[in-house]
Amino acid sequence: MEFLNELNEVQRQAVTSLEGPHMIIAGAGSGKTRVLTFRLAFIISQGVADAFECLALTFTNKAAKEMRERIQSLIGSEGKNLWMGTFHSIFSRILRQEAEKLGYTRNFTIYDAEDALKIVKSIVKELNLDDKKFKPKVIHNFISGAKNNLIDPAEYAASYVTDSFTNVVSRIYGLYNTRLFNSNAMDFDDLLVKPVELFEAHPEVLYHWQNRFKYIMVDEFQDTNHAQYVITKMLAAKHENICVVGDDAQSIYSFRGATIQNILNFRKNYPETKIFKLEQNYRSTQTIVGAANQIISRNKNQIQKTVFTENSKGDHIQIIEAASETEEARSVVDQIREQKMRYNYRNKDFAILYRTNAQSRSMESELRRANLDYKVFGGLSFYKRKEIKDVLAYLRLAINPQDEASLTRVINYPARGIGDTTLDKLMIAANDNGLNRWETLQRVREWGLGGRAAAAIEQFVLQIRAYGAVAQKEDAYEAAAYIAKHSGILKELHQDKSIESLSRWENVQELLNAAKQFSEDQDNDSHNLESFLAEISLFTDQDEKHENTDFVTLMTIHSAKGLEFPSVFLVGMEEELFPSFMAMQSRADLEEERRLFYVAVTRAEHRLTLTHAKSRFRYGKPSFNEVSRFVEEIGQEYLMSARQTSRPMVKQETERVSPAEGRFQPVRRSLDSRGGAAEEIIGDDLTLLSTGMEVVHSKFGSGKVVNIEGKDADRKATVFFKDKGQKVLLLKYAKLKIVH
Repeated sequence: MEFLNELNEVQRQAVTSLEGPHMIIAGAGSGKTRVLTFRLAFIISQGVADAFECLALTFTNKAAKEMRERIQSLIGSEGKNLWMGTFHSIFSRILRQEAEKLGYTRNFTIYDAEDALKIVKSIVKELNLDDKKFKPKVIHNFISGAKNNLIDPAEYAASYVTDSFTNVVSRIYGLYNTRLFNSNAMDFDDLLVKPVELFEAHPEVLYHWQNRFKYIMVDEFQDTNHAQYVITKMLAAKHENICVVGDDAQSIYSFRGATIQNILNFRKNYPETKIFKLEQNYRSTQTIVGAANQIISRNKNQIQKTVFTENSKGDHIQIIEAASETEEARSVVDQIREQKMRYNYRNKDFAILYRTNAQSRSMESELRRANLDYKVFGGLSFYKRKEIKDVLAYLRLAINPQDEASLTRVINYPARGIGDTTLDKLMIAANDNGLNRWETLQRVREWGLGGRAAAAIEQFVLQIRAYGAVAQKEDAYEAAAYIAKHSGILKELHQDKSIESLSRWENVQELLNAAKQFSEDQDNDSHNLESFLAEISLFTDQDEKHENTDFVTLMTIHSAKGLEFPSVFLVGMEEELFPSFMAMQSRADLEEERRLFYVAVTRAEHRLTLTHAKSRFRYGKPSFNEVSRFVEEIGQEYLMSARQTSRPMVKQETERVSPAEGRFQPVRRSLDSRGGAAEEIIGDDLTLLSTGMEVVHSKFGSGKVVNIEGKDADRKATVFFKDKGQKVLLLKYAKLKIVH
């Protein structure tokens, strides 16, 4: 009970109020994770329910792990018995226990997005459809959206076919589900759909799990989709001891199917709901909290709350205007260096956040040039690399040889003489005879195949059966090591002496290291290969470990949710980039973009810098940008002093060092109409020339630099002149003068 003393009054009330439906509205930085973990610890420590009778649903494996560790530190080893994890991990666990009732075996394979897309591609090919017109990725997105809204193929065909494209989607949806079932596989969406099907078809199973979970808690409730809402409602129907925690102001995942209405309408669905608002921010300065409140207040569709903090006022939010994306990146790196010196920060204290992944390129270039360690999140995660997917395909086949995606991936890798013509014949035989691919392979000579191809297939079948026997006998590490070696993949990578292959070989060794750790982890109920695959099939890049933890973090704002940093740089604050041009069609879309901005701002603990570039290359062409409306929505009292007052242009002379030659370059500084610093260079030192700068040519007049290429004597600039159009000029002859 002593841990209750660590809570403020509202937090304590939220922790100790247990019976009936509860909604905890948790403002940014208000300690919601502490409340969630303390509430579970309180329930168990007071004997209200056993740990295995409590269900806690999160959105990342990392969050679940951290919460479980904190609960164990409060109440001891009993915390291990909690049912805590992501929606997908918890319901995959339930499905493995109940799979046979749905016609699956408990060792079903979980397909990630890449596996699922391959199945859609193969169906498009089999139907002789034009994949330019009927793009597999778009079709898969339609199918995923239908599943998240619990719309099955029959309902889709009856109610959602409106044109030729959706008619094709409907056909492929049905075939896709059949292929998954025949492969004894489920995709990620099925891990939410199948529990609903299970509970509806088998009321006794639903009754069992309703009785099991006396208390249900859902974290980040604003990010739930329709399927997740329905599942939790079904499970909570008996006891109605459901507690949802979230913040409507941080609902930013509608593109994944999340609906803000789940949290906005919770009280309508549960009229007796007790509501607690956590409004004290423990993370950020008064300046950052005040600006965030001002930003989100412009949204109409929200639950009203007033976030406050007792932290210090802190620095003003800094605004940096750059001529180009390159200069924007240089400014960010300069600020990082300065803050490291001034505040004794380490690399890990900084985050650079952006709206789109493409924005990382210029930032990476400047960070490398400055020799600053960094890591880009949201790129290709470890478990999605080719060599890892190849080994995992063999491991998955050892457990589930019906797995079509894995089978087609490695049936001829390493090469064993099974070509596309042979595979096409087998595909036709499978479709004509209602068989899955594995059944077809086992009867290969019945389809008129012979010679070396048939012999190679028969050898492959024997190989997979042998791997299955090893997987049944050995632990995860021994089985994985045996299969990696005898599949020929390690030999293939080792024989190629290139740096790339060496890196891939090392990645496979790292996979085996993961299997070794899993096999030796005493907390795991089982150490076999099946359990290992079940665990890693649900990993995301946020769950990966990194040896060097002192790096500048680069990631999209969507990926940054739930994180916090002493100093945050939010780059690309320009109209049509943030807010995105795709979000300007409706108020609902624009409000979600504003919530995304709110999330970005509230990641900062002490210092926040917003940057924007007047010109930026997008889709291979230069664009000239206005500052984001979101920046203009922040009151002057929260911004740097240079932008707080409106002053006339006051000119003064100063000097600046040319970084290329170490010479002094004459500069005229002034204050713009908003009090911000403006800079007009007088001179012709073209080593300073960069994209976005304004220049003057004696013949062509004034223009703007849109591109620079080449080095030294071959350095060229592409300039768009107002009166003469676009010109490409060799700089050593150009006689340009920089004016801005």
